[in-house]
Amino acid sequence: MQGLDTGGRVIYIGTFNKVLFPSLRVGYMVVPPDLIDTFTHAHLLSSGQVSVLDQVVLAKYLQEGYFERHIRRMRALYGERQAVLVDAAQELNGLLDISASEAGMHLVGWLSPNIDEWAAAKAARLQNVLVSPLSAFSINPVPRKGLLLGYAAADPLTLREGVRNLTTALRTLVN
Repeated sequence: MQGLDTGGRVIYIGTFNKVLFPSLRVGYMVVPPDLIDTFTHAHLLSSGQVSVLDQVVLAKYLQEGYFERHIRRMRALYGERQAVLVDAAQELNGLLDISASEAGMHLVGWLSPNIDEWAAAKAARLQNVLVSPLSAFSINPVPRKGLLLGYAAADPLTLREGVRNLTTALRTLVN
């Protein structure tokens, strides 16, 4: 959204925690020009400072293009893992419908209408598969039941095994 904002009304906030490593604890904000002084002042009043050494190393990492290369490698890796998940999910045969996505490290699996998402998550956990019901992320009722499936931290073999175990779990709910 921030890249499309022509009115200077969007503030983009991010962190390097997930894309580099959690202990870095460095975040960033892209704010409209007329708000830079306000946010700089607020930051100085409200938070501790990030290590100067961490900032210097991160700045060098960014300036020399290592971050862009890292992001390209991760996108390729996650793309491959997502493709394995989507391919393996064909075995779910209508129990869970999964489609590829252009972004993120999770996919939504849409459940067959006769399967309860909380029961599905519990059955999956019993098969050593961790998934989350979509309604866990919503205040309002969700129009369609589904599961959130993470794939970024799993290698292809683990993803295929996880889909087999998830298939077993979901079949127990429809028989």
